Amino acid sequence: MNKYETVFILTPVLSDDQMKETVEKFKSVLTDNGATIENEENWGLRKLAYPIENKNTGFYTLIEFEGEPTIVDKLETAFRRDEKVIRFLTFRLDKFAAEYAVKRRAVRKAKQEERAAAEAAAAEAPAVEEAPAVVEAPATEANAETKE
Repeated sequence: MNKYETVFILTPVLSDDQMKETVEKFKSVLTDNGATIENEENWGLRKLAYPIENKNTGFYTLIEFEGEPTIVDKLETAFRRDEKVIRFLTFRLDKFAAEYAVKRRAVRKAKQEERAAAEAAAAEAPAVEEAPAVVEAPATEANAETKE
């Protein structure tokens, strides 16, 4: 079994639910044909480097999977048949690329955990309002004479 990585761009006119349904459809194509999905990353709506089909943005998604070489043909056929897909690219990862992908996932996971911990700490910290400080006027000779 080989490790593969596929990135595909979906048309920007889709709603969030439609985009998620389309990604699930392609994931089911992979799992139905015996592939195991190792990682999925939704990169969100991004600007394209150049217009494709008069569109300047698209929903980017990356899926890393492991499976037989025949699965790639079936997946790419599904990409070509779906009009929601603007572009796609699938390639086999060699051992160095697979190691890099594992490191990249670990760094991404650490950043997400760090971000979640920071948000949790911010939510737990009590919202303390500072009372305005009362500033007393410095004692001067004029103030001292009026007090006497």
